[in-house]
Amino acid sequence: MSAAPHEGANAAEAASAPGRPGSGADTADGCPVAGAQVRTGTGSRAAHRDGTTLLIIAKEPVPGRVKTRLTPPYSPAEAAALAEASLADTLHAALAMPAHRRVLALDGRPRPWLPPGFEVVGQCDGGLDERLAAAFAACRGATLLIGMDTPQVTPALLAPALSPGSWHDCDAWFGPAADGGFWALGLAEPDPELLRGVPMSTATTGAAQRRRLTDAGLRVRDLPMLRDVDTAEDAVRVASDAPGGRFARTLARLSRTTAR
Repeated sequence: MSAAPHEGANAAEAASAPGRPGSGADTADGCPVAGAQVRTGTGSRAAHRDGTTLLIIAKEPVPGRVKTRLTPPYSPAEAAALAEASLADTLHAALAMPAHRRVLALDGRPRPWLPPGFEVVGQCDGGLDERLAAAFAACRGATLLIGMDTPQVTPALLAPALSPGSWHDCDAWFGPAADGGFWALGLAEPDPELLRGVPMSTATTGAAQRRRLTDAGLRVRDLPMLRDVDTAEDAVRVASDAPGGRFARTLARLSRTTAR
């Protein structure tokens, strides 16, 4: 959910894994189909009763389709390795937190990098705003969405929006990104119309999305600002913030190889 130009926005929708839902409209039991309208602005009684759904939106880390702004200095295969490490760090941080459901909205197929404990649904066609909207529409009750571009995310950073009482007097959580986008968005009652039409991939995407929430009368709480990994400079800075993670280890290995 970076403010950088979206990679592969015009690519055809990838097929889902066998036995997995094939689109945002084909959801797990208990979830409405994509496009269902849910009322917002009243807080979430369901959040207190059932807990929060943790939703991750990601692209399969395939060379040439992910992290293209890392090329150069990294090759497409190396950029994909960094994307895979970033996604793995994000998924494992999500596993460490209590959640009603853990859902991966995936463009592509799940591979061995996906640990047990996640429901996988496909992404719909369309721009990033439509795909984010459909991901929310496929969930019911309080939902926190995060992307795959912030491997420095930790359970402690997610805790304010996932702890007991996190939705008391709160309708939305918002995590701004340093590039002007956002890395997290939580809604007590998912309403896809809160995302549709928000200009994505600009330096003001985050401000526009947060304004959409407040203009709808929602009470918004903020999470800390994080840096998305888009460029090689971003990668170095993010790795220094989380030196023990898979992303940092992968970057260190690739940097040693590049230096030879």
